[in-house]
Amino acid sequence: MNHFKAVMLTQAGRTTEAKLVDIDESQLPKGDVDVRVEYSSLNFKDALAITGRGAIIKRWPMVPGIDLAGVVEHSAHADWRTGDRVVVNGWGLGETHWGGLTQRARLDGAWLLALPPSYDSRQAMAIGTAGYTAALCVMALLGHGLTPSDGPVLVTGASGGVGSVAIVLLAGLGFEVAASTGRTDAQADYLKDLGAAEIVDRSSMSTPGKPLQTERWAGVVDTVGSHTLANACAATKWYGAVAACGLAQGADLPATVMPFILRGVTLYGINCVYTPNVKRVQAWALLAEHLPATTLARMTREIGLSECIAGSSDLLDGRLRGRTVVAVDQ
Repeated sequence: MNHFKAVMLTQAGRTTEAKLVDIDESQLPKGDVDVRVEYSSLNFKDALAITGRGAIIKRWPMVPGIDLAGVVEHSAHADWRTGDRVVVNGWGLGETHWGGLTQRARLDGAWLLALPPSYDSRQAMAIGTAGYTAALCVMALLGHGLTPSDGPVLVTGASGGVGSVAIVLLAGLGFEVAASTGRTDAQADYLKDLGAAEIVDRSSMSTPGKPLQTERWAGVVDTVGSHTLANACAATKWYGAVAACGLAQGADLPATVMPFILRGVTLYGINCVYTPNVKRVQAWALLAEHLPATTLARMTREIGLSECIAGSSDLLDGRLRGRTVVAVDQ
C-alpha cells in the first residue's frame, strides 16, 4: 500500500487545522518497523491535539493518536518479524512522532509490545492508553500496600476512559469503589454496572475546600486535577495513597501540605508515556486478569477514522463516556 489515509494536523498561526488526508509511504517518519494499523483509539490527549485546545503537539505537521494496534509488515529490528501482532501506547506518539490515527505507521521497534494473548487488536484499543494508565494507577495503590480492608477507593472522572477501567479493576480486586462524576443521573447505572458501590457528585469536590477534611478514602485514582485532586487528598485517610494521572479540570493543585505531613498521605504521579516495557507487561497482565471482554464491550463504542475530528469535540465536551475505538479502515 503506497498510499494510505491518516488524520493530519497542521498549524496556521496559532490555529490547528485537522484534515483526513492521503499520505504517500515516502512521507513516513524514520523508524525500523512498519505496522499496518488495524485499530487506534480516541483519547483525551488526542482530542486536545485535534481541536487545538491543548499544547500537545511538539512537532508539525503531526498525525495524532497515542495508541495503535496492528500487524508488522516490515522489520529491521531484531525483536520483530513480519506478521507479528503488536500494540503501542505512548512513547511520544501523536506528540513528537506520527501517531496511530492512520492506516500505516513507521515506529521504533523498542516501543512495541506483543499483543497480549487475551485480547485482539480491537479489544487492545478498547483498553488503549486510558485503560493501561488505569492499570498503572491501580498498581501504584497496590504497591503502596492498600488492601480492600483499608476502606473505599475514590475514582474521579469516573465515566471517562481511565475512570471506567479503574472502577472495573478495583472492584475486581475486591475494593469498595466510590465513583465521582458530574453526570450522576445519566451515568449512575453505567458506573454501578462497572462495579461502583457509591456515586459521588462531582460538584461536591470541584470547588475550594478545607485543607484537611474528614477521612473518607483509603486510596484515590484521580483523572481530574485542580480542586478535585486537592479535595481528594484532603479527605484521604492516614497512610493513604493518591494516584494522579490527569488534568481534566486543570493542571493546578490548589492544596496545602497538611494531608501529606499530618496524615502521611502519598501522592503518586502516573506518567504512562515513557513507562519501561517491563512495567507495561505487568499492567497488561493486570488488565487481562480483571477486565473481561464482556465488560470491556459494555464501555466501548466504535467510530471510523473519518469521524475522529468531530468526535474530539464530543469527547472534550463530555458527550462521550467510556472508551472510543477507531477503526482506521472506515
